[in-house]
Amino acid sequence: MRIHSVLRGAHSYLPADATLAGLTAADAAVRPQNAEHSIAEIVAHMAFWQEWFLDRCDGRHTLAPARAELGWPAVNGMSWEAVYDRFATGFNRALKLADDDARTAQPIAPPLEFGPIANYTVGDALMHISLHNAHHLGQVITLRQMIGSWPPPAGGFTW
Repeated sequence: MRIHSVLRGAHSYLPADATLAGLTAADAAVRPQNAEHSIAEIVAHMAFWQEWFLDRCDGRHTLAPARAELGWPAVNGMSWEAVYDRFATGFNRALKLADDDARTAQPIAPPLEFGPIANYTVGDALMHISLHNAHHLGQVITLRQMIGSWPPPAGGFTW
């Protein structure tokens, strides 16, 4: 299966653009009772890690955050459109890279600093992005269900 297909959803989960479609700024900012994050915060987190992995794929030696919470950028003062655009820009960058078979086979250089992912290829990093996004898109769906904003305008899985 091509990485491009997994990034898009591979028919096992709704694609990111469809999952996020039709969200208003107000809905994206809501943090339901007992929820750790709003949809906007989750999307900002996804965008952060997409950018980090893609920068590393491009040879930029960007250090990973020292603590997990630093991978959750604050969205205070950012518009929902800015948060979404940052995610979509990174996502489209990942899709373009996924179409380059020669690049996906190359190791990330310099190597990543974490033992389990130290030997990642560009393709491995794209798969990591895909799975990370899928995980968090599932959270977005749950939050949308909690606030009565599901399914999105084009429909979607409703179970």
